[in-house]
Amino acid sequence: MTRQSERNRRAREAESRRHRPILVTGSHRSGTGWLGQVLAASPAGVGWIWEPFSILHRPGTCAVEFPYWFPYVTDENGQAYESAVADTLAWRYRPTAELRSLRSPKDVARMARDWYSFSGHRRRGSIPVLKDPIALFSSEWLASRFGMDVAVLIRHPAAFTASVKRLHLRHPFDHFLAQPLLMQDWLEPFAGEIERFAAAEQDIVDQGILLWLILHHAIAGFRERHPDWLFVRLEDLSRNPVPEFRQVFAELDLEFDDGVERLVTGTSASTNPAEASRPDSVRRDSASHMWNWTRTLTSEEVDRVRERTMDLSRRFYSDDDWSGPS
Repeated sequence: MTRQSERNRRAREAESRRHRPILVTGSHRSGTGWLGQVLAASPAGVGWIWEPFSILHRPGTCAVEFPYWFPYVTDENGQAYESAVADTLAWRYRPTAELRSLRSPKDVARMARDWYSFSGHRRRGSIPVLKDPIALFSSEWLASRFGMDVAVLIRHPAAFTASVKRLHLRHPFDHFLAQPLLMQDWLEPFAGEIERFAAAEQDIVDQGILLWLILHHAIAGFRERHPDWLFVRLEDLSRNPVPEFRQVFAELDLEFDDGVERLVTGTSASTNPAEASRPDSVRRDSASHMWNWTRTLTSEEVDRVRERTMDLSRRFYSDDDWSGPS
């Protein structure tokens, strides 16, 4: 390596350390994993962190417990979470917290992997990309307290509902009711429906519809309040992957090189299956995948989704977006 090359490498590393951390959020089932993995391929020096706000997260990566799905952290209650989230964004792994949760050899192997990964990213000064749709309602706190850039993924209501139906992702709606601040600040318009869904399990399509409305009501509010945030429709990434990802990288001030382009092309190619072959895979035929809802939902279910979401969905989608593949 020449002296100039070494100076350039050090300059890039210094720039990485100055870069703001990034939050990738939105509704779940909206492509946050795809975007997070592609961002992590940037030569700028990036590492991604998988859903620390989930109740299932590993305590070594974020040494605090979130008792509810979609926790609402604000300045009012954030003191209980601030130190742990700061450690996560600084790549400080907490082995003591992880040790208390170990139950199997698989857990031990995961601890070793995560500890090694965090140590490497901390040593290199990697830009943390916090990939977490579960942190959606807490995104304002994360942005203001930790100076995070925010990218929010949006997904078509029929596509989201179809994914919920296909995977049968039942939601505990009482987790919303258990958070008075969240109900007061964001979910009051849905209080009656949330109470009904919490009292008795409803049809899975209706669950998907209500969840889409709740999450995208917040997304619409954030878009009005934070014009500096980046809002991206999954369908746009799926339809034109390379130019759309290139634009996302430009907005987030990350380098997009040939390696990133190859990853985008490889994860969206027509030779991939329309649905991921494994739960942790982001490889799909993206152009086909965006229309899977036309095959998963019945015509009656599509009409139900469209009618129930129309007032809000028209803020993100036009009539053409309901017409199916051409």
